[in-house]
Amino acid sequence: MSVRARREQEKQERRDSILDAAERVFFDKGIERSTMDDIAREAQLSRGLLYVYFRDKVAMLEAIMLRAAENLRCRFRELAASGLTGGEQINAMGRAYYAFSLEQPDYFDLLTRAASEWPSLTHGNDDTPLEVCSGEIMDIMTATIQRGLADGSLDPQRINDPEQTAMYLRGALHGVIMLTRQPPNPSLPSGQSPADLVRYTLDMLGASLRRIPANG
Repeated sequence: MSVRARREQEKQERRDSILDAAERVFFDKGIERSTMDDIAREAQLSRGLLYVYFRDKVAMLEAIMLRAAENLRCRFRELAASGLTGGEQINAMGRAYYAFSLEQPDYFDLLTRAASEWPSLTHGNDDTPLEVCSGEIMDIMTATIQRGLADGSLDPQRINDPEQTAMYLRGALHGVIMLTRQPPNPSLPSGQSPADLVRYTLDMLGASLRRIPANG
């Protein structure tokens, strides 16, 4: 490895370690209550050095949001590359989205808050890494629906616009997931777990898109 390459690697590792520290502070203390001094102490670095890598706290927040979006994109990419039909893949993506909310709850909450509380970060320049990544997530879902239409696992009479359908599916499932994340939850049917409700939702959403057999 050349000296230049080694320096770039060390710079990236330092940047990642700062983001790791920022995540711990943000998710433990709360984003609004966190300061650059808090992050510097957690990272065991000088406050001035943080500004070498990030212009301010908002830049760190945007970088962590990108991490969250990349985590979700990776899950969807793996499913899109599987040998399942388009209909099976879109169902699997729904299950992966729910798993993301359970396995990475801080990331899930961050992306949820971002859309409503920090619109300038999520609806600004379309060329930012975060906007590109977010767009790719929806593109994967849209392409999967198109695949389902092509392979016959989804019904073209029920799907007029694959892109709008992708938005509908994600929005509907997201709403149900948010419903299950409000403990205690008296709105859940007796004996039903959050996973049961999510599973039922996915079944209902899938049924609304699948082709009905001619003899059905």
